[in-house]
Amino acid sequence: MEDWAEIRRLHRAEGVPIKEIVRRLGVARNTVRAALASDRPPRYERAARGSVVDVFEPQIRAVLALRIHSDLVVVAC
Repeated sequence: MEDWAEIRRLHRAEGVPIKEIVRRLGVARNTVRAALASDRPPRYERAARGSVVDVFEPQIRAVLALRIHSDLVVVAC
């Protein structure tokens, strides 16, 4: 997001050419062109996906519940 603002500032306010922005910031030319063409900063969105453990979650919770219960019984005696 900071690069996006810097790219737009350099090009629009200071009139720096795209090739010079590429050199200064160390980003790809297409990145600079995309930043200049977009109206707002890029937004990273990660696709929602489950965990490897999701399949076993009910069994894990059951085991933990039994273990907690058995620990309480031992402490109470």
